Amino acid sequence: MVLSLFLVIILFLIVMQAAIPYLLKNTIVFGVTIPEGHTDDKTLVRYKKTYSATIFFIGLIGLLIYVIWAIGNNLQEDKIVFTGLILQFGILLISMGLYLYFHIKTMKRKRDHKWGDNLKRVRVADLTSRSNDEMLPSLMFALPIPITLGLIVYTAIQYGAMPDMIPTHWGPNGQPDAFTAKNPFSVIALLLILGIMQVMMLAINYFTKKSGVKLNASKRSTSRIQQLSFRKYTSWLLFLVSISMTILFGFFQLTTIHENLGGPTFMMMMPLGFLFIILIATAVYAFKVGQGGSRVQLDIDEEPIAGVTDYDDDAYWKAGVFYVNKNDPSILVEKRFGVGWTLNFGNPIGYLIIIGPLLVILGIAYLLD
Repeated sequence: MVLSLFLVIILFLIVMQAAIPYLLKNTIVFGVTIPEGHTDDKTLVRYKKTYSATIFFIGLIGLLIYVIWAIGNNLQEDKIVFTGLILQFGILLISMGLYLYFHIKTMKRKRDHKWGDNLKRVRVADLTSRSNDEMLPSLMFALPIPITLGLIVYTAIQYGAMPDMIPTHWGPNGQPDAFTAKNPFSVIALLLILGIMQVMMLAINYFTKKSGVKLNASKRSTSRIQQLSFRKYTSWLLFLVSISMTILFGFFQLTTIHENLGGPTFMMMMPLGFLFIILIATAVYAFKVGQGGSRVQLDIDEEPIAGVTDYDDDAYWKAGVFYVNKNDPSILVEKRFGVGWTLNFGNPIGYLIIIGPLLVILGIAYLLD
C-alpha cells in the first residue's frame, strides 16, 4: 500500500518536473524573458528537450530501482517511506541543478546575441480587465472557517469523553501513528492549523485578485483572455484545496473524538481520496491552463505587433525564480518557472501572509512533540 502510494506520487513528480518548460509562456525560457521573434530559437528548443528528457529518464530509472529494491527486500514501511522521500528530494535537486545550468546558458545566449535591443520595451497592465475578472470572491474562501470554529466548540463540549492520548500524525493508511497527551491545546491543535491555512488561502485569493493583469505587449487581445482564464482557474483550484482540506482535517478531528467513526476502510480512503483529488486537479490545471493561461486554446489567431516586446524585468528575478522588487506594490506575481503564483520578496506584506502562518504552524507542531 505504502509503496503503491509513493509510486503514484513520485511518478506524478517526474512527469510534472519534466513538463515544466512546455507549460510556460513561450516568451519565458528558464526564467529569462525572450523577445518575440526569438522564441523558436533552435538552441533554446534543444535546451528544453535536454532538460525534460534528463529529468524524465533519470526519474524513471530511480523509480524503477526503488520499486525493485522495496519489493525484493520485504522492507518495513518506515524504510520505504524514508527512501521514497529521499528519491523525491533527489529528483527536485536534479531539477534545480539543471534549471540553473540552462538559466545561465539562456541568459548568456540572450546577452551575446543582443536579443530585443532593437525593440521598444513596453509594460502593458490592463486595468479595465478587472471588471471581467471571474475569480471567486474572497467571501467564498471564508465559508469553511465557521466549520472549523464549530468543530472547536464541539471538541470543547466533548473534551471529557476524549481519550487520554491525542493523535498528532496519521500514516499513509489513515491510521494515527503518533500521539501526545490530552490537554486543552492538543485537542484543538489540528483545527488551529486548519484555521490558519484557511485564512492563508483567503489572503492569497484576495491579494491575487488585487494584482494587476499584465498583458503580452505584442499580443494583447490573446493574452488578455488567457490571463483572465488563468486567474479564474487558479482561484477555483485554490478553493478546491481549501474545501478538500477542511473535509479531511474535520474528519480526522471527529475520529479523534469518536474513535470508531467510519472504520479502517474509511480511514484509509479519506487521505487517499484527498491526495488523488489534489494530484488530478493540479495536473489538469497545469496542462490545460499553463503559465499565465498560455495553454488555454483560443479561436482567435492574433498577429503580433511589430517592433515591440515585453518590458524586461529579468533584473528583478534572482536566479530567474525569486522576484524581489521593492517598487512593485504587487504581493503575488506569476511564477517564472512553474505554474501558479509566487511572492514578491521585496514586499514585506508577503512575508506576513505566507511565511508568518507557516512559522505559526511549525510552532504548533513543535509544541505537540
